[in-house]
Amino acid sequence: MDIEIEQLRRENRALEAEVARLRERNASHVRVPERGQRTSAADADLLFTAAEKTRMPQIVTDPNLPDNPIVFANRAFQDLCGYSADELVGRNCRFLQGADTDPADIARIRDAIAARRDVVVEILNYRRDGSTFCNELYISPVFTAEGHLRYFFASQLDVTRFRTETGMLAESEARYRTLFNALDAGFCVIEMRFDAVGRAVDYRFVEANRAFASQTGLGEVVGRWVSELIPDLERTWLDTYGAVALTGRSVRFESGAVALGRWFEVQALRIGEPAQHRVALLFNDVTDRRTAEGVLRDTARERTTERDLVWRASRDLLVVCGFDGIYRSVNPAWTEMLGWPEFDLVRTAFSDYIHPEDRDAAVAAFEQLRAGEVLDNLDVRMKMAGGGFRWVSWNAIPQGDHFYAAGRDVTERRALEEQLRQSQKLEAVGQRTGGVAHDFNNLLTVIRSSTDLLKRPDLPEERRQRYIGAISDTVTRAAKLTGQLLSFARRQALTPEVFDVGQSVASVADMVGTLTGARIRVVTEVASYQDREGREVPYLINADASQFDTALVNMAINARDAMSGEGRLDIGVRRTSAIPAVRAHPRIAGDFVAVSVRDTGTGIAEEDLDRIFEPFFTTKGVGQGTGLGLSQVLGFAKQSGGEVLVESEPGAGTTFTLYLPREAGMLVTEESDEEPELLADGHGTRVLVVEDNEEVGGFATQALQELGYETVRALNAEEALAVLRTPPGFDVVFSDVVMPGMNGIDMAREVRHRHTGLPVVLTSGYSHVLAEQGTHGFTLLRKPYSVEDLSRTLGRAVKRAAAARRRSSR
Repeated sequence: MDIEIEQLRRENRALEAEVARLRERNASHVRVPERGQRTSAADADLLFTAAEKTRMPQIVTDPNLPDNPIVFANRAFQDLCGYSADELVGRNCRFLQGADTDPADIARIRDAIAARRDVVVEILNYRRDGSTFCNELYISPVFTAEGHLRYFFASQLDVTRFRTETGMLAESEARYRTLFNALDAGFCVIEMRFDAVGRAVDYRFVEANRAFASQTGLGEVVGRWVSELIPDLERTWLDTYGAVALTGRSVRFESGAVALGRWFEVQALRIGEPAQHRVALLFNDVTDRRTAEGVLRDTARERTTERDLVWRASRDLLVVCGFDGIYRSVNPAWTEMLGWPEFDLVRTAFSDYIHPEDRDAAVAAFEQLRAGEVLDNLDVRMKMAGGGFRWVSWNAIPQGDHFYAAGRDVTERRALEEQLRQSQKLEAVGQRTGGVAHDFNNLLTVIRSSTDLLKRPDLPEERRQRYIGAISDTVTRAAKLTGQLLSFARRQALTPEVFDVGQSVASVADMVGTLTGARIRVVTEVASYQDREGREVPYLINADASQFDTALVNMAINARDAMSGEGRLDIGVRRTSAIPAVRAHPRIAGDFVAVSVRDTGTGIAEEDLDRIFEPFFTTKGVGQGTGLGLSQVLGFAKQSGGEVLVESEPGAGTTFTLYLPREAGMLVTEESDEEPELLADGHGTRVLVVEDNEEVGGFATQALQELGYETVRALNAEEALAVLRTPPGFDVVFSDVVMPGMNGIDMAREVRHRHTGLPVVLTSGYSHVLAEQGTHGFTLLRKPYSVEDLSRTLGRAVKRAAAARRRSSR
């Protein structure tokens, strides 16, 4: 800013000198002739010619004409005012004046004209376009040789720019002074002094603002030398300012003045002429900031050290991970706990180290973190470098595009929890063994008594049939009890099919009404669901229909017992988009069908809510229940890819909700085969029976032979495959699933591959293969089975195979 001010000052001085020179020159241009001098017409012509050629604006007026009009205006004047010669000649000069023209200036001109004398006036005139210009006017009278007044000659000098720049300079100077004194920062101008070799030895304060004293603690410094004010000032200050004064290169730096006990942030630049050796300084006292920064640095250093120690010493897994699942940083505990070196983990994916069964839970946790939520206690299995997995419980906090997480090894805790659960189950089994044994002993008593009575030779036929029926019914009850046990253990062989839950609930509701009694009102509600075209969409699922019915009945019976035979039972079906979080499992998004059973009973005590699905747990007395009903519901739900939730409040009833995956599309109804008779004649149908158990195999072959089937028995899968290679062939294969060597499923698939079109019927009372993998499309007959079931199932399989062959031959 000082450089610009100095430049304006120099230009103003030059302009003032030019104005003085022009004034002196104009004063000699026209003058009154001295005594004895003469002027002629030729002299007047020469005057106009000279005025036309000059670049200075000039006009001539004739006082001998009315109103002293303009009789000549050169090109320069026309350019200055914007009027043409035709518009100027014949008019008095006053038309160039306006509202802002000073009347005093006008009076001075009028007086000079009247007195016929020279005058110099600075006057404000108006251009043709209405803009103004400041005009320094030089008027001189021109006389003839005889001394008569001939013309007034007026030279013009446009001083608008000079006056504008002078005003700007004054305004700039005023602003500079205002800013100079208003600054909170210290500001001063110093003048350097150098020795003979050009080394800075001292400097003098030329100017200083008001803030200088508060920033430095020094007062009244203008005109004084720094060596006088601060005798012990560090040499670096003189060298720095000296370099600025000599080179003109500005600097910005921070440094301390020990003698003043302060730190300063300084900006220094050269001003004025280089020979003046002047430097302007703008500075702030930053002592407090430097002190605070020092404290912060020390604190940060301590905290960084603490953090690094915690990072290295922690036995928990610590990780910084992006929302894209890529590790950014891990601590050494990963190597100690899981065996993975740190450099192998960074820039790899979190999902690469998660157990496949836990990845859905991890994905849900990532979504939670992306939404800005804190993650608490997510238990997943992490892969170890040497093989195997360890349980790790994660807590995480999101920050920006990443999150910070800590994982604790809870493998031992999980093992202890599992042991506790097993011990609780064993305790429950021990508590309920009497009830289960009681139920089975009752069933065995009926069977034993009936068989003993059937041995009597004189037993009437009517009583014989009654005992036989009692044995059959008892076997059915025993099969149901074992089926409940298998369902809880999730080893029940399911036969999934696509069916409409709404229709199944409606058909089961009548039976539920019979089970609950007349004093319990059963209400079913299937929520309406339509597609975009307004068509009613069924609630389809792919599950075992009979097991679904059993689960629904078990929930209804549980509700009936809770209401003591009187109340209201609501069964509802609706569609939902997620399974809520339950039993340490996260929320699962998807398309599900929710079947709810709500009662108005006594409710479930809070301490029992976590145990109601345990096998053999019941609040009923001995002999009043097996404690397996709700266990069957949970087992069925889990095997079908769903879940079951319970909500209850003592005295306000209970709601069980069964969630099952919804099947997309519409229900396709196939034409059913004609149902075979209960004891259909085999008509010579050839059956290969594959059964490793001697008693079961012998019973099956004998029963089939009595029904007219031709049977061949194989003890295992390998023998069966060998028999099938020999003529004359078979119409159907009936095989157990659990056998030594190749199991029944694998054998059936091999038969399908080698003998296309040959039907295979499987049978099993328990098989982990069926429970985990399903039947692979083969017909399944559950043990224990009756002769009627066996005959009907084989007959249906043979008919379906024959129908398929007929369709393929068309």
